[in-house]
Amino acid sequence: MNFPVSTRAARRPLIALDADGVLLDYNHAYRHAWHRAFGEMPALRDATAYWAMDRWAVRRLPVEEREVLRACFDETYWSTMQALPGAIEACHALCAAGFELVCVSALQPRFREARHHNLRTLGFPIEEVMATSNLTDGQVSPKAAALQQLQPIAFVDDYLPYLRGIPTDIHAALVLREPTGSPNQGEGLSMAHSTHADLSGFSAWWLDAARAKA
Repeated sequence: MNFPVSTRAARRPLIALDADGVLLDYNHAYRHAWHRAFGEMPALRDATAYWAMDRWAVRRLPVEEREVLRACFDETYWSTMQALPGAIEACHALCAAGFELVCVSALQPRFREARHHNLRTLGFPIEEVMATSNLTDGQVSPKAAALQQLQPIAFVDDYLPYLRGIPTDIHAALVLREPTGSPNQGEGLSMAHSTHADLSGFSAWWLDAARAKA
């Protein structure tokens, strides 16, 4: 995929951040999308589940109902997610320390502005969003080309397969979050240069390391 040339001025070291599961609470939003689609607010099934369909007490859907649910993943959905605990504060701490932030999201490009609006409204200090879509052959992250263009010093994601094939000189930080059914395990963990419970954990660790080098 070809991306538009970034308009950011190369002034400060850049850190690239995923959105869902790092900045924004995708699981919470999924629950409310289900409510919009079917008029039912799912109960919690497993608070430790990585995937939304396992976290909430929802049924497996036939094709027709899947389309009803998919239609609720619209502009409203992508522009009204809530922030994950501590994520806004973590971003402001990184910016205060002299880093610039960009969001690199495996989102359909037509929803890029909705995501950007969501982040701005919540108070995230992020001026640029790159939407890469999630189409991939499984061998290389759909975010690899965008990261090659941006050349950040670090990239934070919560989905291990999205570290595949990204430039090796970028520090790859993995947010592990909920463990049940998580893809963030196995030999592939060697792709991550560091692992963290959440973005706050990464921010504190990164800033401690930066101070130690100063």
